Amino acid sequence: MKKGFLLNSEVSSTISHMGHMDELTIGDAGLPIPSDTYRIDLSVFEGVPSFLDVLRGVLSEQKVEGIVLAEEIREASPEMHAWILKLVEEFEDEFSITYITHEEFKKRTSKSKAVIRTGEFTPYTNVILISGVVF
Repeated sequence: MKKGFLLNSEVSSTISHMGHMDELTIGDAGLPIPSDTYRIDLSVFEGVPSFLDVLRGVLSEQKVEGIVLAEEIREASPEMHAWILKLVEEFEDEFSITYITHEEFKKRTSKSKAVIRTGEFTPYTNVILISGVVF
């Protein structure tokens, strides 16, 4: 049995196949996922699993050099925005932040290696993680 923090085999496998600058999206329950993009659906019901718990698990294994957020999160969900930044800062010393419109965000998810769907119901609670390198 795997000993590390992240136990989900699909998420762990996806991270292990990622290279520098590859993208992984973690989304709320309502984020549309392009039909040709690999979907990892973790949602059970409202709030389970939470976006922040999934983000914490992914950050425990993935080296991230940048994040992309919808600019609407700052106004619509300022507390969640602050929590996302705080959590990424716990795992990464340096990273860039890019804000784009939610419409642009939805289109950009098609570049992701996978989209992980959570049970989160907080508006605009989505992030694209840009892989870094560990050396």
